Amino acid sequence: MDGDLGTRWSSEFRDPQWIQLDLGSTARVDQVVLVWETAHAKTFSLKISPDGNSWNDLYSTATGPGGTQTLPVNGTGRYVRLDLAERATQWGYSLWEFQVFGTRDAGTAETLLSYGKQGAASTFQDDANCGRCLPAKAFDRDPATRWATSATTGWVDPGWISVDLGAPATISKVVLQWDPAFATAYRLEVSDDNANWREIYSTTTGRGFKETLTVSGQGRYVRMFGTARSNGYGYSLWEFQVYGTGGNPTPAPPLPPNPSFPGRLVWADEFNAPAGTGPDASKWQAETGPGVNNELQYYTNNNNARHDGNDNLVLQARREVTPGSACPPDPISGSTTCQYTSARLNTHGRFSFTYGRVEARIKVSTTQGLWPAFWLLGADFFDQRTPWPNCGEIDVMEHVGREPNRVYSTLHAPAYHGAGGFGQPLDLGTPAASAFRTFAVEWDSSHMTFSVDGNNFFTVDKNQLESTRGPWVYDHPFFIIINNAVGGDFPGPPGPGTQLPQDMVLDYVRVFQ
Repeated sequence: MDGDLGTRWSSEFRDPQWIQLDLGSTARVDQVVLVWETAHAKTFSLKISPDGNSWNDLYSTATGPGGTQTLPVNGTGRYVRLDLAERATQWGYSLWEFQVFGTRDAGTAETLLSYGKQGAASTFQDDANCGRCLPAKAFDRDPATRWATSATTGWVDPGWISVDLGAPATISKVVLQWDPAFATAYRLEVSDDNANWREIYSTTTGRGFKETLTVSGQGRYVRMFGTARSNGYGYSLWEFQVYGTGGNPTPAPPLPPNPSFPGRLVWADEFNAPAGTGPDASKWQAETGPGVNNELQYYTNNNNARHDGNDNLVLQARREVTPGSACPPDPISGSTTCQYTSARLNTHGRFSFTYGRVEARIKVSTTQGLWPAFWLLGADFFDQRTPWPNCGEIDVMEHVGREPNRVYSTLHAPAYHGAGGFGQPLDLGTPAASAFRTFAVEWDSSHMTFSVDGNNFFTVDKNQLESTRGPWVYDHPFFIIINNAVGGDFPGPPGPGTQLPQDMVLDYVRVFQ
């Protein structure tokens, strides 16, 4: 897309592939020019989208000739995507140029105007409970960061936050994603000069969570002016989004493209290594040391993770002292030296992904105090040091030994986490450890569906989640974790009935997109 016929994009040597363009704002597209390198597409389609998620067809062919193709099309959107289904050569796909022609939208389409804009507020919080909770955090389209009024001067009425749209705008919609510290009574106001304000909406029955408000007003500045708080705290917003026309909008980064299900295999470990060998270091890294959540085991550097020679990887929890370590007191021995060892592996730095289907065939371990799990954690936990639960957590499967027949699937985010996570158990009717079972989640920008052995039992709808529990924080890369924990807040500690060693056996882990 650089206008240089001496530079090109090229793909991996497999089907399918795609390349996508963000035009920056809505446009009417009437022509696409594809300048192919020798490795061209025989079968491909062009699509257009307003948001990078829902797509409309522009053109398709199964007889692509290569060379330079000038294609008349007709569509309106911000994103143009080339889906490549069949190669004409044994190589991949390669384009010297992907050119899109048309007419830029004149400003009549409703657009997010507040992203990245300068904010102001009555006060803001910056302490151990809410560090750097500045007004800008409400306009960053990051559902895991928030603005909050000061804990020392701002837990009073009124409290307000405003945004400068950069130029006069016509306001048509405002979305407020509240923290539990929400306004029961507030006004939405607009201003031309940041001094004189005009009301465009008011309520005395604000319910919190996510409020999507249709409004009508004109101005450069928009303000939420709270006059009654829901509780003894202040006011706090994860997101304050203003939509309309005009202004001086900064294009927000697009969401990743949604997958189709079941999709194609993009990553897997079939665990078909020789008996006694450790995990594939190109796919897994061992997390070592004591666990979290009051777990009692010491995670070793793959001493407890070995292939069994039958196409399985075994994570073994056993009673084994680790000299010099420190764990919560063991209820059996009373010792604070870690009395158990086990394994915890993750794919961070090797593989992470956004959206798709991830599944694993597992025979869980089970006894009093055991806690095997198969789960995903936001890659920004390590990449950007984003703290938990802001990074997001997707528990595909957890099992606790005190409930032999049950497994759990749960989401964790800043507004719902730990014992308050959003999830659902499944009673299998028989002991979870009695057989291998396939645990999976299908995940895109609007939902997650969890299943066991192909039977769906828990679906999370993004809109419903945001309207009843809190923000959806799952539109970014996550990596995979497998572990076999001993003790902890969820399963409770081992006891006289605990039988060790216990094996968590994995047949495979696969990701489809």
